[in-house]
Amino acid sequence: MPRLDDDHTGTRIKEQRKLARLTQRQLADRLPYSYSLLNQVECGAKPANLDFVAAVSKALRVDVTALTGQPYVIELRQDRLAGLVRPIREALDLYDLGADEAIPEKPAAQLVAGADYLCAQVRATHLRNAARLIPAAIADLTTAAWRTRSTELWHALASTYRTAHDITVKLGYYDLSAVALDRMDWAARQASDPCLAAIRQYMRALVYFREGEYTIGQRLVAVGHGIVGAAEQTREAVAVTGQLHLGASVIGARAEDRTAVDTHLAEAERCADRTGDASKIHWLSFGPTNVALHRMSAAVEMRQYDSALVQARQIHIPPALATSRRAHFLIDRARSEMETGRTEAALGSIVEARQAAPEQTRYHPGARETVKGLVHISRRTPASLGHMAAWIGL
Repeated sequence: MPRLDDDHTGTRIKEQRKLARLTQRQLADRLPYSYSLLNQVECGAKPANLDFVAAVSKALRVDVTALTGQPYVIELRQDRLAGLVRPIREALDLYDLGADEAIPEKPAAQLVAGADYLCAQVRATHLRNAARLIPAAIADLTTAAWRTRSTELWHALASTYRTAHDITVKLGYYDLSAVALDRMDWAARQASDPCLAAIRQYMRALVYFREGEYTIGQRLVAVGHGIVGAAEQTREAVAVTGQLHLGASVIGARAEDRTAVDTHLAEAERCADRTGDASKIHWLSFGPTNVALHRMSAAVEMRQYDSALVQARQIHIPPALATSRRAHFLIDRARSEMETGRTEAALGSIVEARQAAPEQTRYHPGARETVKGLVHISRRTPASLGHMAAWIGL
């Protein structure tokens, strides 16, 4: 069978384990996985999936990127995306400098429309275009908000910081995404917007989901509920409440807490019954379809792959669903197909995800791990899989 190269996640797990002065057996005792699996991952006989990496990250008390490596450096350079990151970092540092007199005044409506356009670009997975435009948008909105102290502009600035978070997460720059979330909180406070503040807590919770710190993630969701629960219960507030429950359901799934999963999905479903399709509210894609997608994702996280595939066949993806959500669904389906031995179907789902959202798929950890898994279990790598593995950077 094919082996992974020497620069893989298993090698980094071994290095970090030795730095922590733990034997394989001692580390395995801290994981909800077997000693045998840890041994196979470290030597490269098996790829490390996302929940395994999160568990090791938590056990060793290191950042996930210490185990996965600097994200996609070669691919980012090939796609000419790496050069777009530094201007985003610089724009995020303008928040407390006041108005820049070199920036001319622009109509508030134009700036707000620009913020919405950037959100739409990310949902459409046009990461390159969004990354190119967002530094100037942040600079313009920062100056305009300081000049007028307009709630509308503070709101738009908070939304743009949230978009910066989405872009940097998708490109693997997790340190920068944390800065963007801090800036989002600052702007949301200026706007006195409880819904934006609650969304920020939801996004912080997903950071801890990735790191395997499920208790902190659950606490952040609870804080988000407290913030939005104190606000007037508009359709917007109900949609945000539902999205918080969806986030908690996936965190519960990764923590293997079936009771929490069922409880939060039921609450999210009740919220969706009240709102209907609320996909445009804060660009959360909230509604009945997103509840169904999260129910399937929870099954994937709990390694209930047969159940996830049954659900996938029953989910109708409406044409208006954000491309980013559609691609995520296809990647979840591919993982379930691979884990149940449906390798040709899994490759087909990854190809479909690539066709729908090439930039997101190339940098999506789940897609990369699925392709790694397909390469590993294939006795003979078909040309289509070889091309996919090369494209994704393996």
